[in-house]
Amino acid sequence: MSKKFDIFDILVGKPEDPDYRNKPVIIQGITGNFGSVHTRLMREYGTNIVAGVTPNKGGQSFEGIPVFDSVEDASKSFNVQISGIFVPAQFFLSAIKDAVNNGIKLLVAIPEHVPVRDAMEALEYAHNNDARIIGPNTPGVIVPSVSKIGIMPTQPFKMGKTAVFSRSGTLMYEVSFHLSNAGIGQSIALGIGGDPINGTNLIEAFDLISDRNEVESVVVVGEIGGDAEELLVQYIEKTHFSKPIVAYIAGRSAPKEKRMGHAGAIIYGNYGSAESKISSFSRVNIPVAKRPAEIPTILDKMTK
Repeated sequence: MSKKFDIFDILVGKPEDPDYRNKPVIIQGITGNFGSVHTRLMREYGTNIVAGVTPNKGGQSFEGIPVFDSVEDASKSFNVQISGIFVPAQFFLSAIKDAVNNGIKLLVAIPEHVPVRDAMEALEYAHNNDARIIGPNTPGVIVPSVSKIGIMPTQPFKMGKTAVFSRSGTLMYEVSFHLSNAGIGQSIALGIGGDPINGTNLIEAFDLISDRNEVESVVVVGEIGGDAEELLVQYIEKTHFSKPIVAYIAGRSAPKEKRMGHAGAIIYGNYGSAESKISSFSRVNIPVAKRPAEIPTILDKMTK
């Protein structure tokens, strides 16, 4: 990319922006069962949803939100950089291209089981146009008290200075719940996504906040399978990432060579095992909590 992707500028903006903390969002797939339910919930949280897109439904509206046939049509009426994508997996690639071609820079992709080839093509397309995909198969991204784009419940999240990056959706909620209950709020919580191909992997998520004052500490929720955590540790070593980090690895007790829920969660021998990941984090002195409830205490000790 030509310059570093500024996720806070896109999701929150600058104080001098007329839409500061109220950035407009479009929802692709707004009239579907899933899209309509979560559009309502996002709006209740305060997300500024200005338009929806469903092919062949242009001219209709959903609870006062105008619906267009395409992002191209919506972009003639609204200047938007954020899209929540709730379309079925088979329409994912065409939805991404429609959005990217018409000025969308942050695409939060909810659908699961997107064909790997489509996901890879979508990522390359977004990258070549300085756009960023979160997901697919992500619960989304939330900046507490500002905006949420996704399907996460809002109760666990509280505004603060800790970033939560998670390979597991439900654990993102649980960890944030424990943090909030301990008085540790979040500046951003982002679900990496459970499919094999991630638009924003752990390294890229860390890179988004490495030099941001909004973030003072990071909680990373990994899980067995793949080498995302091991590669993250290499990034931390290479870049001398200096913010306090606490890790948690889901699936510590899982039997080897079993796929556990996510397409990305499969281990062979020691590759992708909990032991491998815990050992990697230990090498750079990152504590690994045994239970989500331990994370706030560990983080509190590190930041005092």
